Amino acid sequence: QVQLVESGGGLVQPGGSLRLSCAAPGRIFSMNDMGWYRQAPGKQRELVAAITTGGRTNYADSVKGRFTISRDNAKNTVYLQMNSLKPEDTAVYYCNAGRTPRGANYGVDYWGKGTLVTVSS
Repeated sequence: QVQLVESGGGLVQPGGSLRLSCAAPGRIFSMNDMGWYRQAPGKQRELVAAITTGGRTNYADSVKGRFTISRDNAKNTVYLQMNSLKPEDTAVYYCNAGRTPRGANYGVDYWGKGTLVTVSS
């Protein structure tokens, strides 16, 4: 069973920053686009940011200019740097391997268990 392991969530005040990390098995990481999704209470899971194997990125409009996705191919890890956090960013954040940068599922679809981000004063 493929394991994607997220870390870095927590409680932060509005305007603060967090960096999420997601470690993946080497073969899975090197062969797939990676993405971060989030799901707030009572809402559907949504794409936050994605990065292709070649480094091309895509962001949800709500996070453009505040969040940055990156990948370290030597460490098989994808990151999500989140700055200027807002209460509406509160959600469980999930790492994905396999979906396209716009979130389409063509059969390869691995998920982590999620990490909670809470933005509150």
